[in-house]
Amino acid sequence: MRLVVLCAFLLGLCFAFSAAEAADPQSYTVTLDSSGSSAVDDVVRNSSLLVSLRDSAPVPPFGLVTRATGDIERLKTAINSFGYYQPMIAITIAGRDVNDPGLSQVLDETPAGVAVPVHVAIAAGPLYRLGRISVEGAIPAGAEEQIKLSAGDAAVASDVIAAQARLLTALQEQGYAFADVHQPIAYADDEAHTLDIVFETEVGPKADIGAIRFEGLKQVDASFAQHAFTVKSGDLYQPTVIERARLALLQTGVFSGVSITPGEKPNNGRVDLVIQVEERPPHAVSVAGTYSTDLGVSLSGTWSHRNLFGNAEQLNLTAAGTGLWGNATDDIGYQFAAQFIKPMFLRDDQTLETNLSAVKQDLRAFTQRAETLAGLLRRKFSPQWTGTAGASLAHDVVSQKSVDRKYQLFSTPVAASYDSTGLTNPISDAVRGSRALLQITPALAFGNVVSNFFIFQASGSTYFDLAGNGNTVLALRGTVANVIGASNFDLPPDQRLYAGGSGTVRGYKYQTIGPLFADGDPIGGTALDAVTVELRQRVYGNYGVVAFVDAGQASAEKVPFTGTLRTGVGAGVRYYSPIGVVRADFAVPLKRPASGDAFEIYIGLGQAF
Repeated sequence: MRLVVLCAFLLGLCFAFSAAEAADPQSYTVTLDSSGSSAVDDVVRNSSLLVSLRDSAPVPPFGLVTRATGDIERLKTAINSFGYYQPMIAITIAGRDVNDPGLSQVLDETPAGVAVPVHVAIAAGPLYRLGRISVEGAIPAGAEEQIKLSAGDAAVASDVIAAQARLLTALQEQGYAFADVHQPIAYADDEAHTLDIVFETEVGPKADIGAIRFEGLKQVDASFAQHAFTVKSGDLYQPTVIERARLALLQTGVFSGVSITPGEKPNNGRVDLVIQVEERPPHAVSVAGTYSTDLGVSLSGTWSHRNLFGNAEQLNLTAAGTGLWGNATDDIGYQFAAQFIKPMFLRDDQTLETNLSAVKQDLRAFTQRAETLAGLLRRKFSPQWTGTAGASLAHDVVSQKSVDRKYQLFSTPVAASYDSTGLTNPISDAVRGSRALLQITPALAFGNVVSNFFIFQASGSTYFDLAGNGNTVLALRGTVANVIGASNFDLPPDQRLYAGGSGTVRGYKYQTIGPLFADGDPIGGTALDAVTVELRQRVYGNYGVVAFVDAGQASAEKVPFTGTLRTGVGAGVRYYSPIGVVRADFAVPLKRPASGDAFEIYIGLGQAF
């Protein structure tokens, strides 16, 4: 009896051991053949559950066979999307086809912990091309041109789906708000290896904008929101126009989010819009700081009210301390400023700015204390072009070489700016497009010295995305300026032109390029030019490096490109933080001036330009 019990016990242990071993996860390795296209290979690898779940979701032998079997159709679908509609996929496990009846026994006999090889053989087959492309259903003239597919193109699924979206957009842009373009129908000719594509459409009637209703308004005046939303009831329904109106609401600065939901059905032939907004907090406080070896530490703080009277009026109060530990400064300076901004002033595309400021600077070039009152009108002529015109009156006390002068300076700057970078956030990093500014400032200085002069300035920067993904950017910058109507000593020292520093030529102390006194202190000139070439490269995640060359000159000749050309070279590091790019640059002058430094360091928020 004891012998029978013992045998039964041992037999039970064997069954238990065998069952436990069969339930153990089956480890495996995966090898995928190349299809001949790196793009196809990448999608195949990302689509394969054998690859993506190998480590994260182990399975027993039966599960491995099921996973491999499912991958066959999954990978065929992935390859189909590139225009290959006769692919051959064969998967073997431990050298046996996944449909081999003996595969389960091979896996059961595989020792625990031994990885079996999984091999995925891929033959993409012939590339199919587009044949006849047609549209069923009456559509307005010009809409079919937006399909942008041609016979002979590769029959790539994503291109066909994109064409469907373009056709639908073209119909909606002509006011057919409830138009529909059904899923494209493809007819394959497996002998000719072509696909005929049919787009079935339902256009329906044109529709205008109906009632416009806002949700989420609290502090912002409803009449202002209605006015700022540039689309009005009765306008033709056009998605791109509605999107521009949505962006116009965001650009008022009082909303953190704006979403628009059109009615699903026509309301007396019109499309109602529901605009859901989320207001930003009315108050904001920001702090900023920079450091450079020439200008030292600068710290500033700004308190802002984004919606002072309910119509997106902004009030910004700023206080800053400058010049601490700088080798181009003699003492600490300050700046206090109050700015009021009124959007949609007299016109929807026009903004009024008024500024009141007080500044103190103790630089090697001069010491200045000034109070300024200024007004400015800014008008948006297009998404790229902006014009400004203004006037300012300043009381200026300037001392240079122990000679004090008092000025009352009246100026009327006029400027045109261009921006094709596509950025709406000033702290965002430009990776493509251009910026340009042309400014003319007639000015009259009266006081100890009376002079009437014009300041001309042209500057620009352009950005080339060399890698196509924003990781490698070539940035170029150029500035040209001159003063007409006064010599450098007829001008207030703070109105003269200086080169050197982060804004022109890094590696040289601030304002030290140009005419100098005998002791090396800056005089200032009437002409300036500078250029920068900078290569920006992201190297790891949010980190990057840059290399740059700056060159420039300033002179008293009233004509740019005169004087002594100075060049600085350097490198820097970047951290792309959520609040903007943190910049640190190290630059050296190629020809060190007698009173200059061997190098300069610049640390701040945002790119150099």
